[in-house]
Amino acid sequence: MSAAEAAGNIAVLERFHSATNSGDPDRVARAIDELTAPDLVFHAPVPMGGTGAEALKRVWAALLRAFPDIRVTVEETVAEGDKVVSRNTVTGTHLGEYRGLPPTGRPVTYGEIFVLRFVDGKIAEVRGVVDVLTQLRQLGALPS
Repeated sequence: MSAAEAAGNIAVLERFHSATNSGDPDRVARAIDELTAPDLVFHAPVPMGGTGAEALKRVWAALLRAFPDIRVTVEETVAEGDKVVSRNTVTGTHLGEYRGLPPTGRPVTYGEIFVLRFVDGKIAEVRGVVDVLTQLRQLGALPS
């Protein structure tokens, strides 16, 4: 893969983060339709049901309901071949139900790392590692 293709893949990821950071569920859903393959393979530690791009839409709908001010800050990005790795810090305020927890009003800050595989300029596969333990501790669902 050329440097131009790697840069193009990073640009796609940046467009996706721009949509998710907008807080607008419709914009996020449109971005998923535009930037991902319909048969997206999605591996992440989140309850979602469904498969493909629809699963990713469900995850983001749930996150935006729970954390309407959610923000993904990219700390570093590495591109090699058809993959882009993004290490992020996520912040938000728990203002809606999440994983069965009623809103607490508490802020959360946690890390995540995603490996995305691209095919023809679209996200075709996503593998994520999210620090759910820190997230749930900050929400009071687990002891510190």
